[in-house]
Amino acid sequence: MAQPVWQDPVPLSLDTAPVPEYGSGSLADLLPTLVAGQEVPGFTAAIPELSPADRNCVFLIDGLGWEQIIAHPDEAPFLHSLLPTSRGGTGRPLTAGFPSTTATSLASVGTGLPPGEHGLPGYTARNPETGELMNQLRWRPWTSPKVWQPYPTVFQLADAAGVHTAQVSAPTFEQTPLTKVALSGGSFLGRLSGEERMDVAAQRLAAGDRSLVYTYYSEVDGKGHRFGTDSDAWRGQLMYVDGLARRLAEQLPPRSALYITADHGMIDIPFDEQSRIDFDEDWELRAGVALLGGEGRARHVYAVPGAHADVLAVWREVLGEQFWIASRDEAIAAGWFGPTVDERVYGRIGDVVAAAHDDVIITASVNEPHESAMAGVHGSLTPVEQLVPLLEVRS
Repeated sequence: MAQPVWQDPVPLSLDTAPVPEYGSGSLADLLPTLVAGQEVPGFTAAIPELSPADRNCVFLIDGLGWEQIIAHPDEAPFLHSLLPTSRGGTGRPLTAGFPSTTATSLASVGTGLPPGEHGLPGYTARNPETGELMNQLRWRPWTSPKVWQPYPTVFQLADAAGVHTAQVSAPTFEQTPLTKVALSGGSFLGRLSGEERMDVAAQRLAAGDRSLVYTYYSEVDGKGHRFGTDSDAWRGQLMYVDGLARRLAEQLPPRSALYITADHGMIDIPFDEQSRIDFDEDWELRAGVALLGGEGRARHVYAVPGAHADVLAVWREVLGEQFWIASRDEAIAAGWFGPTVDERVYGRIGDVVAAAHDDVIITASVNEPHESAMAGVHGSLTPVEQLVPLLEVRS
């Protein structure tokens, strides 16, 4: 009997990685399309399926991806009923952008730019000026917001063009650096309860002949991280936010369009050694690595000087069947961060970028104990993380 022939693992080809629809169907294209329809100078309609409206409201539900809505018709009957309206009645989703994570996506939404231009390329990224990891969600260590993200937001430009512009969110977000670089412009109205936010959003929408209103809800994502999307706690939040969406839709003033979207989806990862690879306990993966950035399913790996080729080779050998492993230049050339990458952003991207393909994450139990304990995660290029709704209600 012939003996089986051992073959070396074959890494995933980068050609098989889905690339976000920058320029025609990504989160970064949403607000430019809406304000182009309101005749704000300098913008064109990037998402051709959408029809203009005088009053536009965006309700962003953190963590509620396209596939989660499809899978939960009983918990989200209103949102599920709107699936055929998505993306201008085509019944198709948008893509979040890479990585599919909150700081990156909110910056894409608010600036109308892909990550390679706005410069928030992950949950954490290296600051080339200091060599430190910068947490772009919590803004630690402190970095000048205008230096880190110098472009104006779509809200600022719309407000300057005479569009009645407002953000309605939790009061705690009003003064955060992420809000300043991504969502500032016009009025910020802080409201504690979800019901208050929906009511105020509808009021602000009616306050102008041309209006642009953004409102946000975070706890679907919060419960998903803590308990997973297969938990009663997460399903309870989905039921609650389904009611919020209906409440807002029923209050739309005339000539309005409501768009319900999200910043990313979410995937539950089992708590076992095969599914959770601990960087802090793996000498092979640590060799030659100066900093580990990003998050479990979308890692930026920063090599010590002169070691980037070796780090790339080792990560491909160890993880290449489960992750798309790219060098910085390969990831940029593939368009993961958008059509172009600004010079100031180039060094923020890892020497090696690892995007999960399988149901697996790279944890860091010592340096990231909180993140490593999360049940539900996101960040990569897979459909469950990338695809987000663009549900539409018109009055």
